[in-house]
Amino acid sequence: MSAHCCDHDTPKVDAIVNLPRYRKILWIALIVNAVMFFIEIGAGVQAGSLSLLADAVDFAGDALNYAVSLAVLASALAWRARAAMLKAVSMMGFGLYVLGAAVWSVLYGGVPQATTMGAVALLALVANVAVAWMLYAFREGDANMRSVWLCSRNDAIGNVAVFMAALGVFGTGSAWPDLAVASLMAALALHGGWTVMRQARGELGADAAKYAGSSEPHERP
Repeated sequence: MSAHCCDHDTPKVDAIVNLPRYRKILWIALIVNAVMFFIEIGAGVQAGSLSLLADAVDFAGDALNYAVSLAVLASALAWRARAAMLKAVSMMGFGLYVLGAAVWSVLYGGVPQATTMGAVALLALVANVAVAWMLYAFREGDANMRSVWLCSRNDAIGNVAVFMAALGVFGTGSAWPDLAVASLMAALALHGGWTVMRQARGELGADAAKYAGSSEPHERP
């Protein structure tokens, strides 16, 4: 899930082998993740499934990651840190929403539609496996490339968890499997968002200290 594996630095352009292909794959991954975000949001609301909504958060975080990698591929650390803070706020906001919705569902919610959950989870699994397959050639690159590939691979595991939640809902006629998976994914999003926020603030602080200690004229990034 993105909370675990998508917090990475953008590599220097000269460190990337076959940059045009890598950039093209990042664009494809961005589009796939953005489309799946909207599909899972709609399906999650329609099916009453919080685990689908939580997985949509993951797709949103991944889409933002790919957008950041494309937008600041060769930019200064400060801009990457600011973009990371935007991602962190988004992740934590969605995580809080899902946890709040889980509490509401425990009190007033019904049983989600297992068939919709399962079908969309399988579609999401196909999407993440396809992205991971495209990124497979870059898995042995620098730390950034490897983490991007691992991110898509691990996201597929999250999709399997949602599918298992769908089977649990279907087999038990209860919403608890859906709520359990959703709560776990929301907690991971909150933890990941907080981790990214602390790292980004540290990078901004280090960048400011570097310029404050420099006697040379400069332009801030």
